Amino acid sequence: MNATGGGYVGRLAPSPTGALHLGNIRTFMVAWLRARSLGGRVVLRMEDLDHPRDKPGAAAAALDDLRWLGFDWDMEWTQSERKAAYREALEKLGGRVYPCICSRRDVEAAQSAPHAGEQLFYPGTCRGRFASWREAAAEIAPRTPCWRFRVEPGESRVGFRDVFAGEVSCDVAATLGDFPLARDEGGAGYTLAVVVDDAAMGVTEVVRGDDLLAATPAQILVQRALGLPEPVYCHIPLVTGQDGLRLAKRHGDTRIAAYRASGVRAERIIGMLAASCGWCEEGEEIRLAELVPRFSLSSIPAKPWKFTADFSRRLAAAG
Repeated sequence: MNATGGGYVGRLAPSPTGALHLGNIRTFMVAWLRARSLGGRVVLRMEDLDHPRDKPGAAAAALDDLRWLGFDWDMEWTQSERKAAYREALEKLGGRVYPCICSRRDVEAAQSAPHAGEQLFYPGTCRGRFASWREAAAEIAPRTPCWRFRVEPGESRVGFRDVFAGEVSCDVAATLGDFPLARDEGGAGYTLAVVVDDAAMGVTEVVRGDDLLAATPAQILVQRALGLPEPVYCHIPLVTGQDGLRLAKRHGDTRIAAYRASGVRAERIIGMLAASCGWCEEGEEIRLAELVPRFSLSSIPAKPWKFTADFSRRLAAAG
């Protein structure tokens, strides 16, 4: 059931694994402005299934930061409250999933060639090995198995046109193999959850960072296996440090909460980030809603925007 009605529906999907920083906000700005500029709706989804990494109070702090910056949304979802929906989807997949006891180290050891990042090829070691989750769990207790999606070669070629990145084509059987779908017996895992939730929320377009571009073909395979609609995708370049790596603590304190505490105005943060996307001049202070008529995907640079310590100093100096 489409929970949000017809028309364009976009989403913001923060995770309570840490405080929101400038990189998160720049991506959320694009997603929010894309929806509002098209007269669409925005659904906020708190992706709180990564329990070991979730920080107490981080979800509430993220919502507070977003509201302070001028974001709003039309509906709010929390993934940890939707486990029954994920369990139902897992049951529907039936023989397309199987339990796997291989650790990441096991998978890394099985690689025939080096792999960069988090994408690893899985050779199907546990295919047909266990009759049930419980049998697999008993072999590796106290560790737990994961559910893997069985990728069939005849349907593994996925092609789609990304709104920002252009044409994308991937043979999932050759690049990923059987990929992990959930790390919970009931199916509460990221890959399955985002597919189920995007369909239930009626999301028509997913706007997110291009670090997730490589994960999209696998998500499309799950959508097809479940008979769910495929949203349009739009992956934009991330904010990185001078070293080219995704913005993180090693690049200094870029938390929105830290700038707020030092007296930096929300309009200053929005303006500085908007300037990096070509929507205003650097130094201009502007409210998020005022950017709606200025929004354009085509003005966003195709390369990652590199954060520098000088940018942070200029931002803080304007507080």
